[in-house]
Amino acid sequence: MAGPTMISKVKAYWAPLILFGLGLFYQLVVLPRSFPPSHYDALGIKPYSSVEQVKEAYEKFSSKWNSGEEIPSTADFLKIQYAYELLTDPLWKRNYDVYGIDEQLHILEKVREQYGEESYSRIDLPLLDATDHSVHAFNVVTSEDFPSIFHDSKPWLIQVYSDGSYLCGQFSGAWKTIAALLEGIANTGMVELGDIRLATHLAERKPIGQIFFRRGLPSLVAFPPGCKSSDCMTRFEGELSVDAVTDWFATAILKLPRIFYYTKESMGKNFLAKTGPHKVKVIFFSKTGERASPFVRQISRNYWAYASFAFVLWREEESSIWWNTFEVESAPAIVFLKDPGVKPVVYYGSFNNSRLSEVMEQNKLQELPQLRSVTSMELGCDARGYSRAGSDTTIWYCVILAGRLSPELNKMREGSRNIIK
Repeated sequence: MAGPTMISKVKAYWAPLILFGLGLFYQLVVLPRSFPPSHYDALGIKPYSSVEQVKEAYEKFSSKWNSGEEIPSTADFLKIQYAYELLTDPLWKRNYDVYGIDEQLHILEKVREQYGEESYSRIDLPLLDATDHSVHAFNVVTSEDFPSIFHDSKPWLIQVYSDGSYLCGQFSGAWKTIAALLEGIANTGMVELGDIRLATHLAERKPIGQIFFRRGLPSLVAFPPGCKSSDCMTRFEGELSVDAVTDWFATAILKLPRIFYYTKESMGKNFLAKTGPHKVKVIFFSKTGERASPFVRQISRNYWAYASFAFVLWREEESSIWWNTFEVESAPAIVFLKDPGVKPVVYYGSFNNSRLSEVMEQNKLQELPQLRSVTSMELGCDARGYSRAGSDTTIWYCVILAGRLSPELNKMREGSRNIIK
């Protein structure tokens, strides 16, 4: 009877036993492997140990090496030396401890390939570049003033950076240009990782709860128009260049229309022929071929009822074509084509935002040739049979509205009707 009883018990508990075994395997084997060895492990100390403890651990290794008691392999020496240099720099240690940022890790692999199996004594030290990489920060946002920055509906682009970061220092020039290009249409700010509260608010979280920045630093986050919390915040995940960042912000965040480039072959059939006859044609001649700035794209949206926009890359070998067509001598330049038969209006040089707005406002309307040689009778303005006073009218006022379809023409038409009434 004992045999069948044991079998029945095994059948009753086999599922829980298997689940228990799998859970134990996960905790003892799988879970530890999901956490790669840290630089603290290389030094044989606990995570988040102080700088003093890091130095003490390194001194123990160093004394053994110097006395000949222990000769490390090149791979082991590099791990220990790298961990020591990283964890004794206060800023690098903070970034590693709090956010898991280790932006110089590629150097470790590079040195391994360079020295191979050579003696550790031949390796040039230090491994890491300890040059001051201070970031020239401006418009710094702190956790104290963050809630009050959304006083209007303007969008925000914020850079999360760290002092002492080589990559952030390298990006400083590009960031300054990006901020200048967004001036007037968006706010820009910077948040230093030392502001743990705000940086944590802008960071991502792993399933285990650790805060991190998926693409490292610098990290860019945008708050679209009207967005005032991280719930609607958007992260930039592209290349950290002026062109890529501004194009993403103008397209994805501001929803601005693109302005395309045209060649001498495509200008006529793809732009001039397809643009509404009631619109002014605005053509930007560029020497660099860079995209339209966000402000120019906003101008194109604001004046879409009046004008169509195009870009042309200036080439010296094509200069005679553009002179004969639009009377353009050089670039950069902006051309306004107001109507066939009307002389193009050309402006030379670079334009800041206020100057571009001013020029656009001055040239948004078309100019039609004056009908000076055409009499009122030829235009169909004949009083006979139309006057309320009969055919004996001696004074007749005739209003002629000439122009292409446009908002301004419609306003004039409505005004004329009101006068007649």
